[in-house]
Formats: sequence, C-alpha cells, structure tokens
Amino acid sequence: MDTIAVLLPCYNEAATIEKVVRDFRAALPEAVVYVYDNNSTDGTAEIASAAGAVVRHEPRQGKGNVIRAMFRDIDAQCYLMADGDDTYPAEHARDMVKMVLEGGADMVVGDRLSATYFTENKRPFHNTGNTTVRKLVNLFFKGDIKDIMTGYRAFSLEFVKSFPVLSRGFEIETEMSIHALDHNLCLKSLPIQYRDRPAGSESKLNTVQDGIKVLRTIFRLFRYYKPLLFFGLIAAAAFLVGFFMLLPVFIEYFATGLVPRFPTLFFGCFLMLFAFCSLICGLILDTQAQHHKQDAEIRRNIIAMMLRKEK
Repeated sequence: MDTIAVLLPCYNEAATIEKVVRDFRAALPEAVVYVYDNNSTDGTAEIASAAGAVVRHEPRQGKGNVIRAMFRDIDAQCYLMADGDDTYPAEHARDMVKMVLEGGADMVVGDRLSATYFTENKRPFHNTGNTTVRKLVNLFFKGDIKDIMTGYRAFSLEFVKSFPVLSRGFEIETEMSIHALDHNLCLKSLPIQYRDRPAGSESKLNTVQDGIKVLRTIFRLFRYYKPLLFFGLIAAAAFLVGFFMLLPVFIEYFATGLVPRFPTLFFGCFLMLFAFCSLICGLILDTQAQHHKQDAEIRRNIIAMMLRKEK
C-alpha cells in the first residue's frame, strides 16, 4: 500500500503533463504519481511515463470513469487528486495531505473560489456556473463548501473505498461533495491559488452541456439522498394546487347544492391523490436511504479496522 498516491486523470494534456508530474514529485517525493490516460491521442501517456509517473489506461471515456478505476485499483493511506492541465499548484499538496494523514479529514477541498479563481478564469459562464452549483448544493444539503466543483482534493482511504462513483463525466466532483455532506464525513477546505490553463492547453469542459449534467446530478442526488424532502416538496405543491382548485367548487356546492365544474373537481381530486402518493413514496424511500447510510457507516468501520491491523 502506498503512503500517498497522487492521482492525475488525463485526456490530451501533452502540453502540461510533464510539468505537472515533475511538480508533484518534487512537492511529495515519497508519493507515487499515477497518470490514468483516457484515450489521449497526443502522446500524453508517453510524456508522463518519461517524467516518472506510473501510467495506466482507462478506455471508458469520461472523468468519472477514470476516477472509478483509480479508486478501485490503487490502495493508499492518502490520495491526492489533481488535473493534468497545470491549473492547480503543487505547493499546496503537502498541506492537503497533512490534513488527511494528521488532521483526520476524510476529504480536503482545494478551494479556488476564495482565492484567485474569478480573476484567473477567463470564462464568465464558468464563474457563474460554479457559484450557482455551490449555492444549490449548500442549500439542498445544508453545507458550507466554498468550492463544489474543484478538481484538487485529498481523500482518506475510508472515503475512497466507500464512495460509490455513479457519474461518468465532470459531474464527479459535485457527486463527491454531496456524498461527503450527506454522510456527515469530516470535510475540510484549504484556499488554493488557481491559475488558468497555459497557452496551448485546451479545456475539455463544455460550459453548457457539462453544466446541464452537473445540475441534473444535483437534482438526481437530491432525490436519492433526500427522498422525503424531494417528494415532500412535490406533494406540497400538488396539494396546494389541488386545494385551491377544489375550494371554489366546494364553496359553490355548499351554497347551491350543485357541482357545475366536474373537470375541475376531478382534476383537483387527482392532484390530492397524487400528493398523497408522493408523500408515501418519500417516506418509503427515506427509510431505504437511512438503511444505505447505516450500511455505508459499517463499511467505513470495516475499512478503518483493516487499516489499523495493517499498521
């Protein structure tokens, strides 16, 4: 088992990967630097290998698929994940690793948004998207994470081996943040200096398409982790609409004994029934979600016990 594993998922990062590997090897000389090449066509894998990284290949396209393979294949006491585009300075690596190995953190978030991100990033829609995602996640999951979508993170062994990777693409960072909040893990942040991509390096992130995927991931995980609240809100909305549709019908009925608007009566009753069914679904799924949390806690305890035995 490695003490520290540096994880660098890469797709066509030939312009920067050599510098990134050398920087992290200098910052953490005791660490093993892993580069997982995701079908690059520009020689990224060969450059990384020559720079001293352990290179492996993941044929399934998408950052989420790469992270899934990394977490499954590599065993380490601490994992440090960054991008291969040289946007995350290696000088923060030591502090992030210490927060896991000595500070007991399950996940350390490299917080770009509290430092230089908004001045360095030249894509205004990315800035707006990061702010929107942060507010939504913190609202739905009652958190205070400063940077939801950062790719610079450190993890404990317990986090990595108990985290179920569901996403395939760039929405993986949002999924990690929500998982940590919902399972009450020890989550810490460290402000980092972010720098924009150097000349000759192109972003693989599509602002609109990947932004939509991230928003879909938030609402999907909100439904998965908070089913009672999710279906309760739907039930409340349906109940209110149905109530205000039925109210004038019943007022007229009690005043005249007549029901002249049967379509309104039927649709209002349907909404009331729909609200009741939604609430019941939320209660059932909430029970299942609690069981999943209990199972996850047991798995983390088993992993922690195994780790203590190895030490």
